[in-house]
Amino acid sequence: MDLTSIYRRADIDHDPQLPHKVNFFMLIYIEQGEGTHMVDFKNYSFAPGSLLFVQREQVHAFDFSSEPQGKVLIFTQAFLDHVHANMRLPKYTPTHLNQLHSPQLILDTQSRHRTETLINEMLTEINQPQTEQLVVMYLFSALALILHRLRPEARHDKLSQDQSIKLARFFELMQQYARKTRDANWYSNRINVTYKTLNQICKLATGLTAKQMIDAFTVIEIKRHIVISQKPSQQIAYDFGFEDASNFVKYFKNQTNTTPNQFLKQRT
Repeated sequence: MDLTSIYRRADIDHDPQLPHKVNFFMLIYIEQGEGTHMVDFKNYSFAPGSLLFVQREQVHAFDFSSEPQGKVLIFTQAFLDHVHANMRLPKYTPTHLNQLHSPQLILDTQSRHRTETLINEMLTEINQPQTEQLVVMYLFSALALILHRLRPEARHDKLSQDQSIKLARFFELMQQYARKTRDANWYSNRINVTYKTLNQICKLATGLTAKQMIDAFTVIEIKRHIVISQKPSQQIAYDFGFEDASNFVKYFKNQTNTTPNQFLKQRT
């Protein structure tokens, strides 16, 4: 969709410029305008030629102060599964859990031209009276592979198919159980691998150990919960399985060098 259509729509039930969680993937391509886009509580300055990756379950916020123009590609896990069933593509892995990861990519002139061409071709096909889904998939795959090549720090070609499946399973389990346990051994047992093997897979994919991934995932989930729910620390501690608020605050401060209340004040 056109970026302008988002801030001109009157039927959106929330302010897109306030932090909100998405349950799909997004590629935001900036054609005109400058500003700052927030992804999981980090701000990224954008300009023409910027491309931002927002993963499923991340919290983000638009900046429409300069009325930027561009395109937003929204796609679901089901779409990705369908694409992967038809062609070999790099998988979306949880690299965003590593603090060194950036969701932003600045495109050079040639890459901008190729990106705009593929996006426009997707729009043209989607708007056909008899849309052919396979054409859209091939165009999306071409775009994904071009962008994949431009992000060497996010490439995971060295993961085998079996390792990719185990990493995906680990991430799914974290999404289900991170509020109940932060024990890496528990997760490795559920995946039927040794702790050492799980560590190796995680390091290959994200540069983090399994325990570091669990902590990073837990902390970002806590941050999202703090900002969106604005519940008191006692309630959030209970929601995330801590014995009491003091243990929760201690854990959060050890991971972020700030308290939950201080973090909330910084975001409001």
